[in-house]
Amino acid sequence: MQTDAVSDDELVEKVGRGDRQAASVLVRRHSQRVLNISRRMLGNEAEAEDVTQDVFLKVWKSAVRWVPGEAKFTTWLHRVTMNACLDKLRKPRMGNMDVVPETVDEAATPAEELETKSRSNMLKIAMQDLPERQRAALALCYFEDVSNIEAAGILEVSVDALESLLARGRRALKQALMANKDELLVANPQGRASGFEQ
Repeated sequence: MQTDAVSDDELVEKVGRGDRQAASVLVRRHSQRVLNISRRMLGNEAEAEDVTQDVFLKVWKSAVRWVPGEAKFTTWLHRVTMNACLDKLRKPRMGNMDVVPETVDEAATPAEELETKSRSNMLKIAMQDLPERQRAALALCYFEDVSNIEAAGILEVSVDALESLLARGRRALKQALMANKDELLVANPQGRASGFEQ
């Protein structure tokens, strides 16, 4: 199978007919994005991996009912991912959060790596304190580069409602990060604490 030439719609149709190779291609093509969204939403590596598996099981089970052209596959996949994350967040949690591994620039000095990790951890903690819908909107639009229109469809809200979630989320993050202003300025003397300034 020439994977680059096959659309997501065609792959889902093949999965619906039991084609395991097509399922494997879909997983390879989209699993990293599903995992990234899940990490941002849950802040827990093990739970993010569980959600990613659950999402692709749902793809496998739902593929037989897929209607090409009715919805964009990635929009539907993001919606399934968000719903799975929100379901996880609503269940009582056991134990402490796992640490999500941070990507470190190999050319960075140990001090720079520490600064990057410190800023990243502060942002991660601030994100986890946001209400679920604000966290979801920020995760989609800022970390996964989903358009506002597509994110609104995924979250099943109007574009105006999405923009309101984004604005409230940015304000809440800014307040949370400003509370740690001294730490942020030490970590980043130029004052570029986050990408959420308005």
